[in-house]
Amino acid sequence: MAGSGSSMLTSFLLFTVILSLQEMYRGKLASSELFTILGGFISSLLFLVLLTFIGNFQESCGMRTGWGAVIVAEAVALIAASTVHRVCITTCFLFSAGLLYELNKFSSVALSKSESRAKRH
Repeated sequence: MAGSGSSMLTSFLLFTVILSLQEMYRGKLASSELFTILGGFISSLLFLVLLTFIGNFQESCGMRTGWGAVIVAEAVALIAASTVHRVCITTCFLFSAGLLYELNKFSSVALSKSESRAKRH
């Protein structure tokens, strides 16, 4: 598992690369229905890496991560999606909600495994 510093740097670099590529190809992403849905999915990936960045930043500063990080990351992802197409905003929101659900489920499983390991030792 990567440390919070390297994970923060990696997620920031991924955010800039994904955002740059999305803006470079926004004409292509807005050209058809399928590409518009793909644009929303790409924007939801922006949400995921930005949420990772904000969470790691807050952890390195000693602050507690809460719903504020989710709202800020979602707002930035929706603004990025709005530069491509209006439908990308809706699909980004739906894909982001699904990713957030799966991320929450994954983190609860990882937390329960680490707690059970700590109880054994």
